[in-house]
Amino acid sequence: MSIQSITPERSVIRPVGISGFHVAFVVAWIFCLLFYFTQYAVRSAPSVMVPELTAAFGLTTLGVSSLLGLYYYTYSTFAIIAGASLDRWGAKYTIPIGVFFLAVGIIMFGMSVTWMANVGRLLQGAGAAFAFVGAVYLASHGFPARYLATAIGFTQCFGMLGGSAGQFLVAPLVHGVITWQQFWIFSGIFTLVVGVALLALTPRQDPSEHSQTSIWRMFAPYKTVLTNPQSYLCGFAAGLLFLPTTVGDMIWGVSFLRQGWHIDYAEAVNRASMVPLGWVIGAPVLGYISDHTGRRKPVLFAGMALMLVSAAAILYLPANSFPPYLLGLLLGIGSGAAMIPYTIIKEVNPDNVKGSATGAINFLVFVMSAFAAPAFGWLLQKLEAGGPLTTDVFAKGGTVGIVAIIIAAFLALFLRETGSAVHAAKPAK
Repeated sequence: MSIQSITPERSVIRPVGISGFHVAFVVAWIFCLLFYFTQYAVRSAPSVMVPELTAAFGLTTLGVSSLLGLYYYTYSTFAIIAGASLDRWGAKYTIPIGVFFLAVGIIMFGMSVTWMANVGRLLQGAGAAFAFVGAVYLASHGFPARYLATAIGFTQCFGMLGGSAGQFLVAPLVHGVITWQQFWIFSGIFTLVVGVALLALTPRQDPSEHSQTSIWRMFAPYKTVLTNPQSYLCGFAAGLLFLPTTVGDMIWGVSFLRQGWHIDYAEAVNRASMVPLGWVIGAPVLGYISDHTGRRKPVLFAGMALMLVSAAAILYLPANSFPPYLLGLLLGIGSGAAMIPYTIIKEVNPDNVKGSATGAINFLVFVMSAFAAPAFGWLLQKLEAGGPLTTDVFAKGGTVGIVAIIIAAFLALFLRETGSAVHAAKPAK
């Protein structure tokens, strides 16, 4: 979610539409939303086909988690590269290259060959890293400043809808209409079409708008960000809050509900999809509350508390203690608080490195997911000890997620409050 160029450094004259809208960039942004939607869908889709992947590749519990976790290794690395590349070369070719990586990775994953699946998952992560930053870059060039925040918020919501669709729409497809291999191949072809459309529709930009520094110098702002201790607090706190979603739900959510709670497959998929759907609600609502109150940390702690209560209820209370879809939705809404450190890190760093600050936090967040995915799979494998994945196994393994939320809350205690209410309370000099 790197935002490298919210406001262009140089003023460039472009064809302007109604009321300051640059129509060509808005159209390209719409197609980039499809790119972002797709990358989130393929990120979460494997959770509904774990048995098929296990059988096709001959994998253990650890092996499945490791395979799916490869996505986050390249996603985290290319999160830094994507923003810097857009500033250096613009959107015309940079974003379609990301789409191409994603499309090839999707198709390779559907070939049922182990080494191709591994490479494909790596390519998916590399290409997906260009989706959000690309959409924001296009929005910043297409929308007037007064609508930019709305466009960015809509972008994030659209991506999380993709995460939800990757579960509740994909599940009936691969268990009735098409095979799981066909899903990946068709999805890859669709992604290629989106990439071609972006290549054709994204406007060329004046070369004077792009940074003319060397390739190595364009990464220099990261030095400022990564020497600020507050940046690490933001990154680690957000990364820990992401784990219950990226690893807990998007990889193991359906398996937990099926094998742990013995819920019917279709119902398990619908319940698991409530978590990313909750993100769609929680991320903008908690962000709005934070802006409206002028306080970041109280809203962050409130989201953590909601996550903690709902995650504990899911793991440790009987299956029918609450209405079927409530706990997953509440967990997702609370998880929306993980976006608040993305705002804080920009506010605790200088204005001229705000884009790099977002790239840095994205790197830290998804490096944690990359290492956590195989580690959690290893833990479940140890706990099952050759037996089935029972409720008890998931409850013990899920304690890791509870601990992650508690550690995130502890780290957040040391975050600087950056809300507007704090600045308003300071006496004028």
